[in-house]
Amino acid sequence: MTISNTPTATEHLTINPSILYFGTPVVLLSTENDDGSANLAPISSAWALGQVVVLGLGDEGQTAQNLAARPDLVINLPAADQWEAVERLAPLTGRHPVPAVKRDRFRHEPAKFEVAGLRSQPSRCVRPPRVAECPLHLEARAIRIHADVTETFLIVEAHVLAVHADARIVVPGTNHVDPAAWHPLIYNFRHYFGLGAELGHSFRSETPAG
Repeated sequence: MTISNTPTATEHLTINPSILYFGTPVVLLSTENDDGSANLAPISSAWALGQVVVLGLGDEGQTAQNLAARPDLVINLPAADQWEAVERLAPLTGRHPVPAVKRDRFRHEPAKFEVAGLRSQPSRCVRPPRVAECPLHLEARAIRIHADVTETFLIVEAHVLAVHADARIVVPGTNHVDPAAWHPLIYNFRHYFGLGAELGHSFRSETPAG
């Protein structure tokens, strides 16, 4: 009997998912309110290119309103084990009154740091504070804000001005984050995940394999 080693084709289904969060890092975005207080919002659409971070925001939230008036922000990246603090923020909004599109599931909360159980920490280059517990902070300034093609969301292009990293996730004596020590929180189709074991590394990697 001959046994074939040829892999069988994978069957794909054509589906229509309600969201496309196929596995992206969670960030907590610090911005400044009109009265000088801080707003803190979880964001699940963020990616970096060089020293620019691109963010996707709802156009009805307090974060969008703040950035339109005051472009400074901090992109705080929580670790995987901080997902519960992120989830405590998820149903909250800094907008008052709560926008109509959010009234069925969100409530107004001005003291978001306190409700999430997080501490604020002064920034060096921008006015909004950092989240002390997050291992990575990117102080940044929104350079361009525009509507997406559906005119439902806002696309924010933010230039990073300073990066602060917990010493425990930095390769000693370098400016490199140690990928074996850094465990970002991943938002995967509205479920929270961490990273698994290292599978390999890019030919461009500047840090040793784990």
